[in-house]
Amino acid sequence: MEYITLNNGIKMPLEGFGVFQVPAPTQCEQAVSDAIQSGYRLIDTAAAYMNEEAVGKAIKKCGVKRSELFITTKLWVQDASFDGAKKAFETSLKTLGLEYLDLYLIHQPMGDYIGAWRAIEELYKEGVIRAIGVCNFYPHVLADFCETVEIIPAVDQVELHPFFTQENALKLMKEYGVVPEAWGPFAEGKHGIFTHPVLTAIGEKHGKSAAQVALKWNIQRGVVVIPKSVHKKRMEQNMDIWDFTLSDTDMAEISKLNIGQSEIVNHYDPNFVKMLHSRKIHE
Repeated sequence: MEYITLNNGIKMPLEGFGVFQVPAPTQCEQAVSDAIQSGYRLIDTAAAYMNEEAVGKAIKKCGVKRSELFITTKLWVQDASFDGAKKAFETSLKTLGLEYLDLYLIHQPMGDYIGAWRAIEELYKEGVIRAIGVCNFYPHVLADFCETVEIIPAVDQVELHPFFTQENALKLMKEYGVVPEAWGPFAEGKHGIFTHPVLTAIGEKHGKSAAQVALKWNIQRGVVVIPKSVHKKRMEQNMDIWDFTLSDTDMAEISKLNIGQSEIVNHYDPNFVKMLHSRKIHE
């Protein structure tokens, strides 16, 4: 495993395990247990995933020192305010059964996310969060945010994969010292990514799969990846990416697959924004 240093000096694993769309408690707990056994130390969840309790149970039983794990969760839109963030953080910490978080993210730039950030800054200063960051902050939002807040986010978790490379977003993050983290590093299976001819051909040169190539491409761009799987063999394959290096030619060929937009979500669609606001994860 390799690590990247965040803007506050904290080291974060370059590869982690995501649990989005694994809401079933037993399955999620088993998946996180298998991931930790497979060598993952970064676990990424969110209040809105409705599986923090299962993640916490797996952490408690895993046998790995808490100090060796890097646990992330996220603040949902419903709680995007100063008071809401304070309460939501305490709820997440209790649900996870932890005394502190390694990374706490604002899930969407919606609602009073500036007020929420003020609360998160206070929690960070109190020492109950080691690093703080955001998700889905596109360049124009991230620039405004960084010019407004006291503490620059350490991480911006956005959609990043060979078909949506977001080079402009990465350039801006670098300017502000924000580490990019990829959700959906496999494009949720679109474009036949696991058998894509370009990725497959590059993989054959290195004795790796198309999926392993897609992950390594992001990592070599300085992007943290959090692939998800409920199959232990796949988890192990996704982790087996540290013994090869893509050439500059390989990297360029993969980047040519970019279509310049997301085919998963449209954050610019008012109906999508309304839908996120309408989703309530608690009373």
